[in-house]
Amino acid sequence: MWKPDRLSDQTLFQQIADDLERRISYGEFPAGSLLPSERKLAEQLGVNRSTVIQAYAELRAHGIIESRSGSGTRVSKYKWGATPKHTPNWHRYAEGGNFLPNLPFLRRIREALGHNQALIDFASGELAGDLSPVEEINLLMSEHEYTSYLGYDNPQGYIPLRQALVAYLKQYRGIQTTEESILITSGSQQSLYLITQCLLSPGDAVAIEDPSYCYSLPMFQSAGLRLFRLPVDDKGVRPDDIRSLYKKHRIKMVFINPNFQNPTGAVLDAERRKELLDVASELGLPIVEDDPFSLTAYDGVPPMPLKSIDPIGSVLYIGSFSKIAASGLRIGWMVAPHSVVERLADARQQMDFGLSVIPQRVAAQFLKSAYFVPHLERLRMHLLYKRDLLIEALHKELHELVSFTVPQGGLHLWCKIIPEVNDNKLLEEAIRRGVIFVPGSVYGSESGYVRFTYARARADEIGPGISKFAAALQEAMVNKY
Repeated sequence: MWKPDRLSDQTLFQQIADDLERRISYGEFPAGSLLPSERKLAEQLGVNRSTVIQAYAELRAHGIIESRSGSGTRVSKYKWGATPKHTPNWHRYAEGGNFLPNLPFLRRIREALGHNQALIDFASGELAGDLSPVEEINLLMSEHEYTSYLGYDNPQGYIPLRQALVAYLKQYRGIQTTEESILITSGSQQSLYLITQCLLSPGDAVAIEDPSYCYSLPMFQSAGLRLFRLPVDDKGVRPDDIRSLYKKHRIKMVFINPNFQNPTGAVLDAERRKELLDVASELGLPIVEDDPFSLTAYDGVPPMPLKSIDPIGSVLYIGSFSKIAASGLRIGWMVAPHSVVERLADARQQMDFGLSVIPQRVAAQFLKSAYFVPHLERLRMHLLYKRDLLIEALHKELHELVSFTVPQGGLHLWCKIIPEVNDNKLLEEAIRRGVIFVPGSVYGSESGYVRFTYARARADEIGPGISKFAAALQEAMVNKY
């Protein structure tokens, strides 16, 4: 984000006024749009509020903005002269459409991380740079010069990557498949988006876990789907709940994350896995299995996916590189019947003509390389170390104020706050103190839960981060309302 230059000969307020005028002229702030409040802009730019007041006064003097008591400061609708000019109401367009925006808490987290790079980050659900195989990928790219034609690729995905995934899925996930039954996507979220848009219809009822990462994705509501919840305990979902939902609501599909579930870390019990597949077979009900975390199992023995014991093809299986290698590669995959793969590949081709061949090629090489297994071992070791640092800090700082189950894999720790607390108050207090997390209500839980992701923060940040969180919690407990 742009900030004024304190070493410049030009005054700070004039720099701010010039920058705002430039952004208005570029259409970033169209006529009639609301500008940030003086206080908020001052915080974003790291200046005194009086400096922003001067900048706004300068723009008002030129007729570029106008302020009204109770309505804030807006870009003038007639800033280019006396003749009225009618700019499209972009704000109304931005609030319209069928695709809903992210949840308010997620937008607030993204905004805070964008404005303050020094925040200790327990919110971002991705690996830190030092946990990604950057050096290995650089070596692979230098060893394998790319000389092929860089045109549109097969809509199902790069064939050598699909071939590599056939071997990977057999060796590491116990899944027997063919390259024709694999669709390459940009990650789990694109896989879920394609499923909700192409295989379901508005008004269809689907079941998701409670709490669930799916609950944080407005794409389900954007598709007009009716969501019904499957409570998750320490053994995962209960198959009988699926049968009950089917009888009451005729659910069309079940979305499940059985291994180190996001956000709870739960692993679906072995007996429940068999029962779940039996229920799906009995009802002819498809199961979408999202399996991004299994290979992070800290004991080195990943729980096997439902798909590996699926005898009749009830399961659509989703995987991704984001949680085991690098989110920036934007590589995910789906294993599904060929008719489904063809349907979704056709839809994806209408969206973007397919993914870039280059990261797909890198991913294929990495899967087949001698670097893959050592990377996984190093990843598990570092995640386990960070998890233990987090647990130690929670016991030290919040011993009687929180409860949690220790995760045996994945990137997250699901934490219940014992005293009553307001989620919004706690998040804002934490941001003010320099730490950020995801409130549990983002995932559909009641107020008073927190998801701490320990993969992104540095090891030396975890203790201080929980200390800051503890101070924020104490303040939020004092000022609950």
